[in-house]
Amino acid sequence: MVPLVFPAPDAWAVDEKAAARIVKTQCAGCHKFAGQPESKFKLKAPDLMWAGNKYQRPWLIRWLRGDEENLYPNGYRWDQSGGAFRHMTLSGTEAAGVADYLEKHYVDPRVKKQAVDLSQFSERESQFGAEIFKQFSCLGCHQIREDGKKTGGPISVTLYDAGNRYNVDWLYRFALNPQDFTPHSGEYLADLTGRGVRHLIGYLMTLGVKNYKFYEPWESGDFKNAQAQRGQEVYKVYCSQCHGAKGEGDGPGAPGLEPKPAVHAKMNLHDLPQDYLYNVIFYGGKSVGKSPMMPDWGLTLSSRQLADVNAYLRATFKGSPESAGPRVAASSGASGVCPQKRKTKKAPAKFQRMKNPLPASSAHLLAGEALFQKKVKPLACAQCHGKKGDGKGLLAGGLNPAPRNFTCADTMKNITDGQMFWVIKKGSPGTGMMAFKNLKDNQIWQLIHYIRKLGQ
Repeated sequence: MVPLVFPAPDAWAVDEKAAARIVKTQCAGCHKFAGQPESKFKLKAPDLMWAGNKYQRPWLIRWLRGDEENLYPNGYRWDQSGGAFRHMTLSGTEAAGVADYLEKHYVDPRVKKQAVDLSQFSERESQFGAEIFKQFSCLGCHQIREDGKKTGGPISVTLYDAGNRYNVDWLYRFALNPQDFTPHSGEYLADLTGRGVRHLIGYLMTLGVKNYKFYEPWESGDFKNAQAQRGQEVYKVYCSQCHGAKGEGDGPGAPGLEPKPAVHAKMNLHDLPQDYLYNVIFYGGKSVGKSPMMPDWGLTLSSRQLADVNAYLRATFKGSPESAGPRVAASSGASGVCPQKRKTKKAPAKFQRMKNPLPASSAHLLAGEALFQKKVKPLACAQCHGKKGDGKGLLAGGLNPAPRNFTCADTMKNITDGQMFWVIKKGSPGTGMMAFKNLKDNQIWQLIHYIRKLGQ
């Protein structure tokens, strides 16, 4: 006799009728599946008329099985006491059946498929989205994770796993006007451009996604087939009006600008990180903490033009005497001067009183060195200040005033820890020193320890 083997209960398929019964007899006790959206203050749980658009199937199955944490730290109705409660759970097959049923029967026609394409979403765009998230007070109600810790208000749904939870098309439509989905519920409508919505939604879709694959434009076909000769024409039409025909910073628009345009002829643009050079051209100077006078050319130039002008910059400006002419020799002593005469604005008194709270341990010095030489974004300190900290970096020759020479003890002894902290955090207007607002306080203090060591 051959023994009969019966599958485990979870192996049985849940048909559509069974799934419909679960939705109508269990889920509908709290959720609304029909009618017009209402204020959450009239509901027990979120409306699910658009559930088929809203969630990614794998996440929804895990949620229905009870494998995901509660989405609302203080409960869906923050105006009521009691806090979060445990959602009902289904078996694996029941959860899959319900997910399929919702996807088939509860689709919102307002949600357009492929409304936003994130296949070319870059890391810089994600950083813009993170800035928007905080700038428009999203952090006041929604929690995310920073350095592994939850931060933000626990009023509404948590977003630190948003990239695994939501369908991007639904999230995009929701962001255009949250009041269309949850009217009179305290939802905030931000004054965002279409580009800003893309940045915000793209950022949210990265949250919780391990090793999110960002698009790198400089790896595209246009960049691989770029031609410096074509880029020269782009430079002539767009860049030379400020930077000059030969990159000497003497274009017709230069006299009225402060700070002055970068002198490309004195810079080594060939060895600059690809992401930095691309982002400066595409998103403008302000995007990397440089001069706001530098426009963002991303919507003006085609992908091929961007690639070609990038190739021209790298091929032409290498910081050599041949490319820069006699002006390099005339100013070659600018970087590395000791002591340096500068008119850097003095930090407020509360910063002047600050002392480095971290010990000058080998661990902190090594961390500071890594930040200085490579890790600081959008541009490592060494690119301007030099690998030795002597102010002779790849970009130093084109900056006026010259980058600070950290190896000069006579200069550094008069700069307090708090002054350095303030300049790194806020930048130094009128110079090439950008603001590194993305650095955490401890990272700045580690940098300061390393910079101090350079002058010893």
